[in-house]
Amino acid sequence: MDLCEFLRHMNSGEPVTADSEVHRYMHRISQQALRLTARLNGCYHEPEEVRAIFSELIGKPVDETFSLFPPFYTDCGKNITVGKHVFINMGCKFQDQGGITIGDGTLIGHHVVLATLNHARSPEQRKNLLPAPIHIGQDVWIGASATILPGVSIGDGAIVAAGAVVTKNVAAKTVVGGVPATVIGSVDETPAPV
Repeated sequence: MDLCEFLRHMNSGEPVTADSEVHRYMHRISQQALRLTARLNGCYHEPEEVRAIFSELIGKPVDETFSLFPPFYTDCGKNITVGKHVFINMGCKFQDQGGITIGDGTLIGHHVVLATLNHARSPEQRKNLLPAPIHIGQDVWIGASATILPGVSIGDGAIVAAGAVVTKNVAAKTVVGGVPATVIGSVDETPAPV
């Protein structure tokens, strides 16, 4: 198995059976990701160095407008795509085997978790993995410590409140918050005076 075959399987949404060839390959990729994130997180790097290490981690170049404040964690890395003017703050954890796409201008707060893998519900198949992608549109703002679950899409201009757990798709220009996240407003609404 090579990287292209692995990504094709993961992006198909087909389950990953425990101890299958795909599962073993995923563990080999994890070791590379752990080495690169240890290098990224181990000491200070100039922004250009951060972009270079992150580009190596995801296997493709990022735009010079991309910015990340380490530490950053992932156990794969190879299924992340980021647009221009994206900012990722400290302590984020991306489980990207199922695919993570982040649109231009998106801001991601401290300690955000993006998880693209689930496990089978039945105890007999619990070790099997169910990949599902996360799509984040353009100009999205995800607040600190939010968690986005597998298969969720977040529309352009949306806001995810700090601490939210997003289990369902979020419409464009919508504000969501809570556990599980529900609609709490619209980006176009005038905020109430304080």
